[in-house]
Amino acid sequence: MKSKNVLDHFNDMPDPREDNRWHKLIDVITIVVCASICGAEKWDDVEEFGKAKQEWLGSFLELIHGIPSSDTYRRVFARLDPSEFNQRFFSWMRVINPNLRGEIVSIDGKTARHSFDKVNGQTAIHMVSAWANKAGLTLGQVKVDNKSNEITAIPELLDSLEIEGSTVTIDAMGTQKKIAEKIIEKKADYVLALKGNQGTLSDDIKLYFDETAETELNLPPFTHHSTFDKDHGRMEKRSYWATDDLTWLEQKVQWKGLRSICMVRSERIIGEEVSVETRFYISSLPPDAQQIGVAIRSHWGIENSLHWVLDMAFREDDCRKRKENSAENFAVLRHITLNLLKQEKTSNRSIAGKRLLAGWDTKYMEKVLFNV
Repeated sequence: MKSKNVLDHFNDMPDPREDNRWHKLIDVITIVVCASICGAEKWDDVEEFGKAKQEWLGSFLELIHGIPSSDTYRRVFARLDPSEFNQRFFSWMRVINPNLRGEIVSIDGKTARHSFDKVNGQTAIHMVSAWANKAGLTLGQVKVDNKSNEITAIPELLDSLEIEGSTVTIDAMGTQKKIAEKIIEKKADYVLALKGNQGTLSDDIKLYFDETAETELNLPPFTHHSTFDKDHGRMEKRSYWATDDLTWLEQKVQWKGLRSICMVRSERIIGEEVSVETRFYISSLPPDAQQIGVAIRSHWGIENSLHWVLDMAFREDDCRKRKENSAENFAVLRHITLNLLKQEKTSNRSIAGKRLLAGWDTKYMEKVLFNV
C-alpha cells in the first residue's frame, strides 16, 4: 500500500471479535488514534472524545451505531493481534519515510514500567525501537519476549526495516556478532558500543589505545575529531580517535564488515568537579573520527527525542493498560501518535502543545491526521 494516510493501512486488519460487532473495526481504531493525538490516555477519555467530536468523525467514518463505549475500545485493544497491528505501522512507515540512505538509525529498548500484572503473572513489557535521527521518526518497534532479551528482539526488528545505506547504532547489549552480520546483510553500516560482554574484545581494544602514545593518536593511521559543549554551567569536551589498524586484532574475522575501531574520551566540568569517561566502539565505517563521532552522539537521540517524550508527553511509565494485548498495542499506538505529530511541520509547538492544539482546532487536527 502506497497511501501516506495512516488509517488506510488498518483497513484490512483482522477483527478479533467473533460476535457483537456493532462498530466497524476501522472506526474503533480511528477514534482511538484521533483521541490519542489530542491527549486521551484512558478508555473513558476516548469515549468522551468520540462523543464530543461525533459530527466531525462522522464526516469520514460510517459510525453505524454511533460512538463506541469505553468497554468496546478496551475489549478490542485487548484482543487485537499485536503483530498485525505492528505490521500496519511498519507498512505506513515504509511509505512516509522510504529512503534511509545516509540516515543514522538508533536502536534501543524501553520498559513501560506500570504495564505489569501481578495477578496474571505478566511482567512489564519491554519494547525495542528503531529511531531515525534525521527524520525524527520511529521506524518500528518489537516487543521483547518475556523469556528473552533485546539480543533476540533486535534481529527481528532489523528484519522488518529497510535500512540500506544507513548507519545503525546500538549500545553494548546489542553488540553481538549475529547482529553485526544482520546489519551488513541489510546493506547498512554499524557503530556498536563495547563493554565487557564481548569476551576479550573490549579489553583488547582498550589495551591497544592505552599503549598508544598521545602524540601518536594525532598521526596516521589515526584520525581525530573534537567537540566542545557549554550549557548551564556545564562544559564538556569530547575527543574521538578512529583507526583501521586492525592487523593485530585476532577477533576481526569474527565480526562481519568490521573496518575500524574508535575511542571516545569525554571530559566534563561542572563547577570545580571534573570527570573523565572513556568508551570504545567497533564500526563497519571507514576510520573517519568525525563521521563515527556524529553517529555516536546521534545515538542519544533515541533517548532524548523518543523515550523522554514518551515519558513526559505521553506519560508512558504511568500507563496501567495490562489486559491481554492492551499494553503492547497501546505502545505501538503511542509511536503512531508521536510520528503523526512529528511529521506535522507547520506548528513549532512542543509535542504536548501540538496535542492541545489538535484538540482545540479541527483544521489542525486534520493536518496531523491526514498529513495535509
